[in-house]
Amino acid sequence: MDAAEDVGGQNSGARPTELLLQALAGCTGIDIVMILKKMRLEPLTFRMEIEGTRAEEHPKRFTHYHIHYLLEGELPEDKVVRAIRLSKDTYCSVYHSLNASIEVSYSINGVQGQQKV
Repeated sequence: MDAAEDVGGQNSGARPTELLLQALAGCTGIDIVMILKKMRLEPLTFRMEIEGTRAEEHPKRFTHYHIHYLLEGELPEDKVVRAIRLSKDTYCSVYHSLNASIEVSYSINGVQGQQKV
């Protein structure tokens, strides 16, 4: 773990904020795969990308997360959306540990989610 050079670090490792995003993505990703398996649906591939928007002023907390889910396989979108909702609303302890006022959006295979999660 490290900080950027412009704030005294050596830029040799992940920032704490990057690790926070990774923790959120990892938590929800594991949930979603497990939920889909319980639905007897198994993705051929599953990958995620996550982006965070931070406030301009200190403490520069995250104000929004966008999680992009990339899945291949016979996966009905409504089932994937249900798995995302269950992760967010019930199972993902990282999500529930973060400030509840942070907005979270999602997309599946490049298509912005139309439903609120």
